[in-house]
Amino acid sequence: MGRLFGTDGVRGVANDELTPLLAMQLGQAGAYVLTKENQHKPTIMVGCDTRISGDMLANALMAGICSVGANAVYVGVLPTPAVAYLTRKYKVDAGVVISASHNPVEFNGIKFFDGNGYKLPDAMEDEIEDLIKSNMQGIKFPIGSNVGKIKYRTDAREEYINHSIRSVNVDLTGLKIVVDCAEGASFYTSVEALKELGGNVVAIHNMPDGTNINANCGSTHMEELRARVVYEKANVGLAFDGDADRLMAVDEMGNVVDGDQIMAIVGNHMKEKGELSGDTIVATVMSNLGFFLMAEKQGLKVEQTKVGDRYVLERMKEIGASLGGEQSGHIIFLKENTTGDGLLSALHLLQVMVETGKSLSELSSIMEVLPQALVNAKVPNHKKEKYMEYPEIAEAIAALTEKFAGEGRVLIRPSGTEPLVRVMIEGKDQEMIDKEARQLADLIQNIML
Repeated sequence: MGRLFGTDGVRGVANDELTPLLAMQLGQAGAYVLTKENQHKPTIMVGCDTRISGDMLANALMAGICSVGANAVYVGVLPTPAVAYLTRKYKVDAGVVISASHNPVEFNGIKFFDGNGYKLPDAMEDEIEDLIKSNMQGIKFPIGSNVGKIKYRTDAREEYINHSIRSVNVDLTGLKIVVDCAEGASFYTSVEALKELGGNVVAIHNMPDGTNINANCGSTHMEELRARVVYEKANVGLAFDGDADRLMAVDEMGNVVDGDQIMAIVGNHMKEKGELSGDTIVATVMSNLGFFLMAEKQGLKVEQTKVGDRYVLERMKEIGASLGGEQSGHIIFLKENTTGDGLLSALHLLQVMVETGKSLSELSSIMEVLPQALVNAKVPNHKKEKYMEYPEIAEAIAALTEKFAGEGRVLIRPSGTEPLVRVMIEGKDQEMIDKEARQLADLIQNIML
C-alpha cells in the first residue's frame, strides 16, 4: 500500500479505492489525531461537493468521528474555501471536505483542515495514516453517553457569502457576468454573491444532479463558457471547479485568462494600493515563463514553490505574503482565507475591472503568455515518483533540457493526485513544443506501464 495522502488529501474512485470503510477509518484516525490534545469533547465540521458518492462517504466519515467520541457538524454542499473559513469562524476543532475537486464524478476525496482552517502538514497526515495501518492501535472507543453525535446546519452557506462580500465589497452594477459553476459546490454561493453585489449574472452549469459535476464544464472545460461570453456580449466569464477553490476567467472577446494572469492583474493592482505584502507573489514552478518576466518588469518579487497550493500556502505563511497561487487557478488571499478561494478570486478580479474602468482583455495584456505544452503520461500510481530511475527516460529528459536551454524550459513532475507524470515544455514554437512533449510523454508511458 502506497501513501494514502496526496497533495490534496486522500483521493480515489469512490466505492472502489475510496471505500466507506476507509472513509470511516479516516474519520476515526483523523478525529483522534486532530483533537487528542483537547480536554473538551471535540467537534469536527464536514462539508462536501455535489458528487453522488458524497452522502455515502460523509456518513461513513461522520460515523468514524462519532465512534472516537467526537461530535460532527454537517454543513452539506459547500465550497472547500467555505469549510476552511467556517472551521475558523465557528471555532470547531477541525474541518473535513469530501471532494475530488476538478476530477470526474467517479472520483472522490477526503481532505482535512486543522482548527485554523489550514491543510495538514505531512507529519500529521502520516500520523493519521499510521493509525489506520495499525488498525487503530491505541485508540479507546467510548460507549454510552461518551460517543459523539451529529448536528446538521443549513445556514452555513449564507455565512460564507456574507464573508466574501465583506472581504471585497465591490459594486458590480452594469457588469454582465457569465458564471460556469461546473455543476459543483459553487452552484449557489457564487451566483448569489455576485447578484447581491449588483452583477447581471448569467449562470450556466448550476443544476447539479450528483452525476454531472465537471462534465464538459467548469475551469477544466471552458469551451462553452468562452462561446457564451461572446454570445451574451458579457464583460467577463468566470469558471469554477467542482469544489470552487479555483477560478479561471474569460475576457469579453472569449479568451481564457488563467491563474497566472489573474495573479498578475490583481497583484499589480494590490501593489499600487500598497496592499501587496513585500510586493511579493508566491507562485509554483509551473507558472508560465511570461509571469516571471512580467514580475521583473513591474518590480514584483516572485517566490517559487513546488506544485500544489499547500506548498504555496506554506511559503506564504513563512514570509507573510498576502497573495499566492497557481496557473490552474488556485489563488490564495491569505488575509481573507486560508485556502484557494474561487469566489474571493473572482471578486478581486472584478474589483480591478471596476476600479480601473478597464476591460479584462486590456488588463490581461500586462503579461504575455508564452507557448506552453502540457501532456500527461498515464503510469501506475506506485511508480509515478520513480520515472528518473529509468535510464532511457532520464536521457530523453536531459537531451530535451539541453535543447531548450536559454529559450524555454522543460519541467517533468508526478501528479500529486492522479496516476500521471506531467510533461511541461515552454518555448517559442507551439508546434515544436507540442510534438516534443507528446513524444516524451509517450516514451514515459510506454516504458513505465
